[in-house]
Amino acid sequence: MIKPIKVTITGAAGHIGYALAFRVASGEMFGPDQPVILRLLEIPQALSSLNGVGMELEDCALPLLHDIVLTDDPGIGFRETDYAILIGAKARGKGMERKDLISDNAKIFSAQGKAINDHASGDVRVLVVGNPANTNALIAAANAPDLENKQFTAMTRLDHNRALGQLANKTNKLVADITRMTIWGNHSMTQYPDISNCRIGGASALELVTRDWAIDHFIPRIQRRGGEIIEARGLSSAASAADAVVDHVRDWALGTPDGDWVSMSVRSDGSYGVSEDVVFSFPVTCKAGEYEIVQGLELDDLSQARLKASEKELLEERAIIQELL
Repeated sequence: MIKPIKVTITGAAGHIGYALAFRVASGEMFGPDQPVILRLLEIPQALSSLNGVGMELEDCALPLLHDIVLTDDPGIGFRETDYAILIGAKARGKGMERKDLISDNAKIFSAQGKAINDHASGDVRVLVVGNPANTNALIAAANAPDLENKQFTAMTRLDHNRALGQLANKTNKLVADITRMTIWGNHSMTQYPDISNCRIGGASALELVTRDWAIDHFIPRIQRRGGEIIEARGLSSAASAADAVVDHVRDWALGTPDGDWVSMSVRSDGSYGVSEDVVFSFPVTCKAGEYEIVQGLELDDLSQARLKASEKELLEERAIIQELL
């Protein structure tokens, strides 16, 4: 029998966690022959809902689901886990300032970083989804001294997928025809969706759309898409966020297609002049559980300015939680 992969999902009874758990268990993340063990972690107040998720998973009779662990104990939830998907985070409340949200979530992710360090597999791969995701990933990694920074990433794949969808609609092409999309920077309003290197069916994307459309419509649409969905549904993205988690981890674990790259927020190594003190979204290629930042892309003055704006925001976020690093 193939050894099961252990996957921990925090906030597993929430909207994203609920949408995600069944897809992981059905083989969409690691392939149709790879069994998994789900370790679903929640806060004590949500254990009743989590038990319901566990019952539904059992009722699906999924052939790849080797075991389910339901717990509010991080020591159990992260025990020997191979992949930790950190979704659970405090939402911004009425009257709460951004710096307060960052500080409150920093405490959550510092504790989770310590728990991962103490209990997870030494080869664990961690994806932070809970916002502010980039800075939360920085915090978690800083509190896991026995692990390497490269084992921690944050999710900009949802922004990447949104950009693919919008470009496909604009050009009347299939998403499958589009390669080399890039999201730079923070998972925030300062992110930079970049199509300057994008290819559509072998042609440059900039041959099929105008620069004015890209600047005036495409970029702000991707930056504001999350708010647009909240306004329409009354709830934040769930199914599309879960889909992006599957895409992010699958490509990290199994590799990106030849000739293409994806967007992942990773600890900067100084590439493209970005400070090494932040977790920043870059174009990356993946192979066998490792990623590499794509090098040598040309950035015009507009692109460089947008990267700097996002870097500045991330450094400001870092300053708020400096004492936890």
